Amino acid sequence: MEHCRLGTSGLMVSRVIFGNWLTHGETIARPAATACVQAALDAGIDTFDTADVYAMGAAETLLGEALRGTTRSSVVIASKVCLPVGSGPNDRGLSRKHIMESCHGSLRRLGTDYIDLYQAHRFDEDTPLEETFQAFDDLIRQGKIRYVGVSEWTAEQLAAGLAASDGLRSRIVSNQPQYNMLWRVIEPEVVPVCAGAGIGQLVFQPLAQGVLSGKYRPGATAPAGSRAAAGGRAPTFIRRVLGAELLDRVQRLRPIADAAGVSMAQLAVAWTLQRPTVSAAIIGASRPEQVTENAAAAGVRLGADVLAEVDRVLGDLIDRDPTKTARMMAVEPSWAAADQSTG
Repeated sequence: MEHCRLGTSGLMVSRVIFGNWLTHGETIARPAATACVQAALDAGIDTFDTADVYAMGAAETLLGEALRGTTRSSVVIASKVCLPVGSGPNDRGLSRKHIMESCHGSLRRLGTDYIDLYQAHRFDEDTPLEETFQAFDDLIRQGKIRYVGVSEWTAEQLAAGLAASDGLRSRIVSNQPQYNMLWRVIEPEVVPVCAGAGIGQLVFQPLAQGVLSGKYRPGATAPAGSRAAAGGRAPTFIRRVLGAELLDRVQRLRPIADAAGVSMAQLAVAWTLQRPTVSAAIIGASRPEQVTENAAAAGVRLGADVLAEVDRVLGDLIDRDPTKTARMMAVEPSWAAADQSTG
């Protein structure tokens, strides 16, 4: 497993990160979750991403249990705060009150004394940025977090956050956006800001929720065990992107992967890792073999001809609209309106 610095910070992260959104505590049982974490460790993945809101805390609990017995200093644990975790007015956002309480809850569930990377899960329009970053700074001084990142912030929000954290220990070192071959909305605006500020991208959904793995075929029922056939909230998200035209284009990537000597999943992860400012790609999995396969993408180098062919095949289905940053749950991708006949 390759490692790299997170942006221009001193923190080293594995280039493939194991994340547990929509899996731990929601779609896979405890034994499978533990097996996936062990497979990640066996593959050299030492960076793990979760959040307080994932399965309403159960994901953090399961991750903490799965890592029990692992030397704490040998792994990097990232979590997040902001999205609602209760019905109260202070059970969300980036106020000092919620940040402090959420951090303590995450520490308790994870069974650790500190979180390596604590991320603002979304931007909070209702809280002054100075209050947010001072709270993060205080947590760093208390030894409860080590670094600060954000997730799905726009270029303007990132610039404002950098200004607010100037001179503090809580300066932003990472951004966690959705990013893959199809969804490239961060490229026009977010990537240049991050490049200029030394902010690394920890991108999620490099497989577009499994679509780019090629497992979903036009006109076919979603395969058993896939995210589209799972319980919980997973099918709600993935069925938006199972249009026949998109699935047909994805199948046309198969010869490209074959020629490169990789699986389609490895092609998608390797493509993501070669993009500017990307420090690491976050993978999710329900089976250990998926972790092993995706982790191998860290050592893959794709030639310029391969990258050009990917662009040619996907063509007009690639979405680069910067206004969709941070709204991937509410705004349909440009290609999601195609025939939804699958699954």
